[in-house]
Amino acid sequence: MEKSIKIKQEFNSLDKIKDFINTESTFEASKEYDHWDLRTDSKGQMEQCVVIKKSNMHGVRAYLSSGDTLKIDYIIPNKVMNAYFGKSQKARRNVLEMIAGSIKTTLLAGSQKKAFEEITHSFTKIEIN
Repeated sequence: MEKSIKIKQEFNSLDKIKDFINTESTFEASKEYDHWDLRTDSKGQMEQCVVIKKSNMHGVRAYLSSGDTLKIDYIIPNKVMNAYFGKSQKARRNVLEMIAGSIKTTLLAGSQKKAFEEITHSFTKIEIN
């Protein structure tokens, strides 16, 4: 699940977005290095994102994809939970891993979608319509 939104000019940095979420919502926001996709900048340094957690199992990461566009992706914020329940990055998976992955995806899909919608709704005040 992902969403791109145009944001107001006064919220054009990750620090301002983090501060906004911490003051205007009940979710916990922190600025972290993006180890989910390992995005790097032009210097080869790991890029940062704002991680917004509803719980250890549900959250989103938000980063500026361009000057005024904020990209929001669903993640599992906890590293251990992400290892078990996140997307498998293995090039080759056996049959049991594929079956377990599809069952896991089916069971978690509803709660993940609900959490994603709740968190992205908190960005409506800074979104340009």
